[in-house]
Amino acid sequence: MEEAVVKRIGISDLVDKVCSPEAAASLIQNGDIVGMSGFTRAGDAKVVPLALADRVENEELKIDVYTGASLGPEVDQVLAQAGGIRKRGPYQGDPAIRNLINTGEVLYVDAHLSHNAELVRQGIIGPIDFAIIEATAITSDGFLVPTTSVGNSPIYAKYAKNIIVELNLAHSESLVGVHDIYIPEDQGERKPIPILNPTDRIGDIGIKVDPEKIIAIVVSNEQDAPSLIVDPDDETQDMADHLLNFLRSEIKAGRLTNKLAPLQSGVGSVANAVLEGFKESEFEDLVIFSEVLQDAVFNLIDAGKVSFASCTSITISEELQKKVYGNIENYSDKIIIRPQEISNHPEVIRRLGLVAINAALEVDIYGNVNSTHVGGTRMMNGIGGSGDFTRNSRLSIFVTKSYAKGGKLSSIVPMVAHHDHTEHDVHVIVTEQGVADLRGLAPKERVPLIIENCVHPDFKTQLWDYYNEAANLTGNAHTPHNLEKALSWHVNAAKTGTMKL
Repeated sequence: MEEAVVKRIGISDLVDKVCSPEAAASLIQNGDIVGMSGFTRAGDAKVVPLALADRVENEELKIDVYTGASLGPEVDQVLAQAGGIRKRGPYQGDPAIRNLINTGEVLYVDAHLSHNAELVRQGIIGPIDFAIIEATAITSDGFLVPTTSVGNSPIYAKYAKNIIVELNLAHSESLVGVHDIYIPEDQGERKPIPILNPTDRIGDIGIKVDPEKIIAIVVSNEQDAPSLIVDPDDETQDMADHLLNFLRSEIKAGRLTNKLAPLQSGVGSVANAVLEGFKESEFEDLVIFSEVLQDAVFNLIDAGKVSFASCTSITISEELQKKVYGNIENYSDKIIIRPQEISNHPEVIRRLGLVAINAALEVDIYGNVNSTHVGGTRMMNGIGGSGDFTRNSRLSIFVTKSYAKGGKLSSIVPMVAHHDHTEHDVHVIVTEQGVADLRGLAPKERVPLIIENCVHPDFKTQLWDYYNEAANLTGNAHTPHNLEKALSWHVNAAKTGTMKL
């Protein structure tokens, strides 16, 4: 046994549980429900899922996989394409499993990320046969110390019949002390979550487990799959500029100070690029309270703009991985990694008064947002944490480019083809064209702001034509719509490839 492995296993009786990925995978049976660590390609189980995929080639083996959010290619690509997944939840982001979901070969349960732990507590998800959790160490007092995400690992570990640990030596032991693991009591007996500031630590350094439940420990040296974000471009810079100017107007109105409020930024290239725009701004001493820390957050920390960041996952590019994970001690006093039911909890979000910035697939002329379904039927990634933050933040902001598919599609439409966030929860829309502040406005007051400020010029006349016809048809109703034509843009796009009439 390697000394490095023994050193990271603080309970000597567990050393005998070290085995190969194949031996650990052999314990899982067809039809099992498996909770896996991992959130947006970080801190996820890696080597055991690959061994499971090898088994699928020779035997009938389909499992239900529940995680924190999206995983790396080992599960959402290799195991999925091998045919080893029957059902998946609560979030995914790999094109391979997305295609299987949209052809009906994998069942998918989309859910608000703060709600998943409650589904486990209530037995709606479960009983969980196995939890497979990536850890950087097991302490002598029985704590599993996660790696670069926490996600739903604490709740899976608590309710699983058996635990398989992937002990990942690729991550530094300096991660010990970065996590803050707090599990709320059952509903009806629950105390307030005692977070008054994003910097507050309220829990343990790891996930407390019964060592008897650990039936296998597998050694791994695999790095997290790097994030898939693309670099900012001129249009995302325009979006960032519009957002910064809007925040300056909020300061002028006395609703924010120069420190703003704790910021949340959703997963993805657009949200990351917009957050990156803060680097050249006058705002300083910023605090992040988010589900994921992407490249922009660490760039802002390095630039002295962000003083502290709380999350449930670190999801960064390959270049940033080398810089951050190779020197995690330089960041350990500036970050906390929490369970996702805490990072995304409505109680905490409302108390802290967050400014939430999330990405939309499309927005309609009244401010309803579709963030999940392309054309209303094909799942993209999932609602993720956007609903948690949108409904409960001080300011809920959605960002999107005004067009898609090289200008063939408009991201602003008469009616969204799928509703994830209703007009009641969406405060501000930002595109490269401008900003629409929808707060306190009736539906008909929102229309000119959205069309004139956020719509690409190629689609403005077409949207005005739709709205004016709908207003005449309905006698200028509270929310004018021509229901026969409300989704005609999507129908035209499906038939001809463009929304242009």
